[in-house]
Amino acid sequence: MADYPTSFSKEDLLKCAAGDLFGPGNAQLPAPPMLMMDRITDISADGGAHGKGHVLAEFDITPDLWFFECHFPGNPIMPGCLGLDGLWQLTGFNLGWRGWQGRGYALGVGEIKLKAMVRPDAKLLTYKIDFTKAIQTRRLTMGVADGTVEIDGELAYEVKDMKVALSES
Repeated sequence: MADYPTSFSKEDLLKCAAGDLFGPGNAQLPAPPMLMMDRITDISADGGAHGKGHVLAEFDITPDLWFFECHFPGNPIMPGCLGLDGLWQLTGFNLGWRGWQGRGYALGVGEIKLKAMVRPDAKLLTYKIDFTKAIQTRRLTMGVADGTVEIDGELAYEVKDMKVALSES
């Protein structure tokens, strides 16, 4: 297990996006505006609902976020796919945080339920990810997790069986 902190600021996340946190060729977050969180408040390899690891993170919502202007003019909402991408980003981040090597990529998701819309008057998105599997073998490095996104404390998205892998090629 690598020796990283259990919380990260926006500055730390930007270092990860630049490839400076986990080292060249390893897990990397996207740069803004595709970076879908402002901070990670807690992360582990053995916590969460299943004892296999978890991530808690937050994203500050402001009316001037780039996607509100174009999705949809006159009826602005955050695209659901961006919330899903935030969950995938954090799942991959957890694998890099564990010290596992390789670049991250999403493999899929088993089930998605979108229960509420993120509108410009919302204040805070909270991501919660609970790993059900974290696998590292000679041939495979992968995390499988369930996750939720809350808007100002209310459940908005729920996903089951997200899969993210790391590959050195």
